[in-house]
Formats: sequence, structure tokens, C-alpha cells
Amino acid sequence: MLSKIALKLFLILFLSSQVLASNLIDLPPPKLKGEMSLEEALSLRRSIRSYSKEALSLEELSQLLWAGSGITEPRRGFRTAPSAGALYPIDIYLFVSRVSGLKEGIYKYLPKEHKLEVVRLEPVLRRVYEAALWQSSIFESAVVFALVAFYDRITWKYGQRGVMYAHIECGHIAQNVLLQATALKLGAVPIGAFREEEIAKIMNLPSGSEVIYLIPVGKLRH
Repeated sequence: MLSKIALKLFLILFLSSQVLASNLIDLPPPKLKGEMSLEEALSLRRSIRSYSKEALSLEELSQLLWAGSGITEPRRGFRTAPSAGALYPIDIYLFVSRVSGLKEGIYKYLPKEHKLEVVRLEPVLRRVYEAALWQSSIFESAVVFALVAFYDRITWKYGQRGVMYAHIECGHIAQNVLLQATALKLGAVPIGAFREEEIAKIMNLPSGSEVIYLIPVGKLRH
């Protein structure tokens, strides 16, 4: 009897681990040297709102995610963007429309593992477009970055001031993504005009979190 129970528990644990593993997507390793200098990227960065219908590659998406919030010091977990107290209250979510190797849906970036976690696989871009006040850059994009603040990660230490620190960090991450997009010769634009509650509902976010910024990204029109 014991052996049957043990076998059943083993199967449950094994199947659970398989489901968890299948929910994660490996990303290509980021490049630490590029073809464009920081100075050139700064000089060329513009808010670009119109994109081609070409898909982003998984390598391009990986590079953008790493630039935004990737790990740069594995031992201590430091990232590309500074964070008050290294508490990292901002998570990057993605609304994917056209990325090679990925199905349409919502994903979450896991910086420590440099992987994507599948949140939900279904087309959601039109709903995001409507919640973002019908801005064409959302609808035309290959992927929309959603920067989400989880305030309890930082307010436990800094109180209400932690909300401001989270917003500052969000700005750091957004600028990193925008400069990396420029260096990759992609188009991108930061968007703050959207209905936060509607976007949060699409993402099924927990209470105490807030969508701060949207960044649509796409291939340039030629």
C-alpha cells in the first residue's frame, strides 16, 4: 500500500514539474557588445509610433528584456537598471503579437533565469489597443512591454516614499529598453496614456500592483 501511495505522489510531483517547465521559455543569451555606441544611440533615439508587419526575432526580444532589467552581477543579483535598496519592485510583462517562436499572448520576464513565463496564450493586443485609447502604435507593434509596479516589495522598507522610488526605477528600465531598441534599429515609444484598471484586468494582476508604462516595439518601416 505504501509503495502505491509513494508512486502516486512521485507521479504528481513529476507531472507538476513538467507543467512548470513547459510554462517557461528559454531566451537566447544577451550580447554584451553591440555595433552602435551609447552616444550614437542617444543621438538617434526618437519616439517612433509606426511599424512594419515584420516579426521581431527572439534574439531581439531577449536583448531588449536584458537591457531593461537583466542580471549584470549574478552573485548579488544586480541588474541593468538601478533600484532603491536593490528591491526591484518593477516586473516586465509582454503582450506578444509578432515574435518568432512565440505564440500570441501575455508573458512575464524572469530576470534571474533570463526566461519567459507564459501567463496566458491568446490574442490580447486589440483589447490593449482599446484600453490604451486606440493608439495606433499599440495596434501596429510586434510586442508591447508593460512595466508593472508591485509596491509592497519596496514600501515595507521605505513607506510611501517607496512608491516614488518604484516610479523612478520604471523610468530607468524604460530608457534602457528605448536605447536598446535604437541600437537594434527597432522602433519604440513610451506610452503613459491608458486606462490602468483595464490593462490590469487584461493581465489579471493582483491588488497592490499597478501598470505604470507601456512601450510598444516593432520593426521599422522601410
